[in-house]
Amino acid sequence: MGAESPGRIVVDARALAADAVTLDALARLQLASRRRGVEARLRGASRDLIELISFAGLADVLRVEARREAEEREQRLGLEEEGELDDPPAL
Repeated sequence: MGAESPGRIVVDARALAADAVTLDALARLQLASRRRGVEARLRGASRDLIELISFAGLADVLRVEARREAEEREQRLGLEEEGELDDPPAL
């Protein structure tokens, strides 16, 4: 966990399992933090954990920061597909 701004904590959820124990712990953390006037957000949650949070109806309570998609790399200009050269005609 790390402080990002006053009134907000960010939970690094990359290593958290997508199970009921994690869901319970995150819900309790959010409840405790809200009681103290602090918002908790999840960062780096797996798809499975995000789906579990949504399935449990806690998506509005357990705030998950959107994952940033890696930018698609543009193909380099001037490169062509690799292929075999035609055999020169026999003389």
